[in-house]
Amino acid sequence: MNRSMELDPRNVTSEPTNSAEKEKREVASELSSPSLHSMDSGFFERGIKTMLSIRKSKRSLNKEKEKEGTGTWKGKRLSLRFSKSYEKETTICNGVQEVSEKIQAEPIQGKPLSVMEINELIQKRQLLEAFASIKYLEDETITERDAEKYKDNPQEFVRKSKDVDLLYNSITNVIQAIVVGTLEHPTVEDTMLTSLVTLIAYEEAAHPNTGNAGGPGSDLLGMPRKWKEVWREAINESARKRVLRVPMALKEEDSSWLNLHLGFLQKHLSEDLLKVKLSVKKCYPEEYQVCDMYVEAFHKAIASHLQDLSQRPLEFNEIYTLLNWVANTYCSELFLGNPDLKPEVKTENLSLLLTPAVWDKLKNDYITSAKGKIKSYFGNILRLEVTEKWEKEVYPEVKENLYQSSLSLDIQTIIGEHMKISREISRSLETKMLELCLAELREFIPRFEEEFVAWSTARDSPIFAPYFVAYINNFHDLLSGLEATFQVNTDELQKILAALTRNFTSIFLNELRKKAQELLRDVHKYVVREYIMLVIKPRWKMNRETRQRVSNRMNQEARIIHNMLIDQGSDADWLVPAIHHIANIIGEKKKDKIKEYIKDLCQDYPDIRKEHFMAILALRGLGRTRRVAIFRQGYRVPESHDGGEGSTLFSEIDVPVITSCF
Repeated sequence: MNRSMELDPRNVTSEPTNSAEKEKREVASELSSPSLHSMDSGFFERGIKTMLSIRKSKRSLNKEKEKEGTGTWKGKRLSLRFSKSYEKETTICNGVQEVSEKIQAEPIQGKPLSVMEINELIQKRQLLEAFASIKYLEDETITERDAEKYKDNPQEFVRKSKDVDLLYNSITNVIQAIVVGTLEHPTVEDTMLTSLVTLIAYEEAAHPNTGNAGGPGSDLLGMPRKWKEVWREAINESARKRVLRVPMALKEEDSSWLNLHLGFLQKHLSEDLLKVKLSVKKCYPEEYQVCDMYVEAFHKAIASHLQDLSQRPLEFNEIYTLLNWVANTYCSELFLGNPDLKPEVKTENLSLLLTPAVWDKLKNDYITSAKGKIKSYFGNILRLEVTEKWEKEVYPEVKENLYQSSLSLDIQTIIGEHMKISREISRSLETKMLELCLAELREFIPRFEEEFVAWSTARDSPIFAPYFVAYINNFHDLLSGLEATFQVNTDELQKILAALTRNFTSIFLNELRKKAQELLRDVHKYVVREYIMLVIKPRWKMNRETRQRVSNRMNQEARIIHNMLIDQGSDADWLVPAIHHIANIIGEKKKDKIKEYIKDLCQDYPDIRKEHFMAILALRGLGRTRRVAIFRQGYRVPESHDGGEGSTLFSEIDVPVITSCF
């Protein structure tokens, strides 16, 4: 049958003719025509009309089968020739500009092709022609099955059914490849996508969702191929691959790897969505909701990718980067909310990018990681105080006659900055961050106190008192600042600060008492030294009564001096015997006793020299020869002289020059 005809789109939608066989040939020729491959969305309109025509022809076909008996379709060849070129007015969906194109159609033999030939069409992506041939083979197999041709050879029926299924599956794979590759190329293949829409429409019309129960292999014939679902899944796969292909540096190579990766992610996917809006959308009918499909696909792909990232061992800055990107970048004008993507890209109905469980885990990890960060910051403050101020003995600054420290400002700055970045993510995270900072501060103040006390104990430094005052004032300023700036309850901190103030005050008073004792010790020594220097000055010769009176007075004055200074806190009791020894030497009547007092004086004050003895004995009016003799008899060289502070009294006393007259 080589009847030629003029193809008019209206022919496809005309009412069924008297012969169902004729209408069947019209449908088959329409599907197998090579011109279908080059047609775009005009096919969709004709595809929908063809659906109606096929459904009508199936009803007529059942009646014809009853009349013609078995083997009616066997060996029949369908041949349609388009006798002249025609103007094809193609309107791409969604308001794309109408274009005109002349196509010289070649004759197509409407006979079933071999599996290999059909497969070649599929590989060349001539999908409409391939579908027509597969559908013809499928219909022929069904007809032969219904005519019980395979009654004696069921394996042949199974083989042909599997061939049909494999060919349809090959088209399925190509559909997936086309959709997945849509965003891979710089330009979008409009014709291919519009043909894809037509193909899906034809398949839905050819395979209404009805069951078949015709024996082994029957479930492979006539079943819906659900290529629209394949199309949706391919969009999801495309989005997944596009997300995973975004560059991501290794953490070891760049510490900002996550921030850079998310930046690339929003840049590349923004470009993809813009391509969908401007180039892909026009290839599909409105009911496909292409933009919504791609947005949802990218949303799911990004969500899955971010969930994988959240499972990595992330540091504080990386967790913050991830949280901030989800909370403040994803739906903002920097990404999905970009004005260039509107109104096609809508974010209002998107599900949560991260599940509540993942989101809460990230926030908990953020606070846990921040704990170490805040502790480290406070530790750095303490380290700088030790190395830059205490060890270098740098005096604190003075402002308005008060010693100042930067502790309060540094601590409030750290707390304020971390609260600010946490507030950008959520108010609840800001509250948790404040609680964390206060908890770390409650640990830091005692630790600071411990370090300061240890340093001051090990090193007697003149800057202790100034810093003691500066820190007490500064910590009180810190509490006032926390209450005013962050509206927090500082009761616990006030208790800690009160304990610190008591400890610092106790240390200061101990230091003050120590300094006072040292001062009293020095005063005690000074008074005794000056007294002895005054006593041993050369003077006129004293008689016995005068020497006795002077000795008694010296003993009395020595007791007064020592009692007064020791009562005030002096512990220099080693100075007590010095004046008494000299007084006893001056007032002693017996010469032999003088030798004993000289021995005692040598024993108690090892630094005394011969010149000192000569000056003391001169007070008795003894001549030089007699003084030397007594000194030699009484003087003993001390066994040891450790040079300690308690043995340096006489070494600090200058001996007056004694002039003897003959």
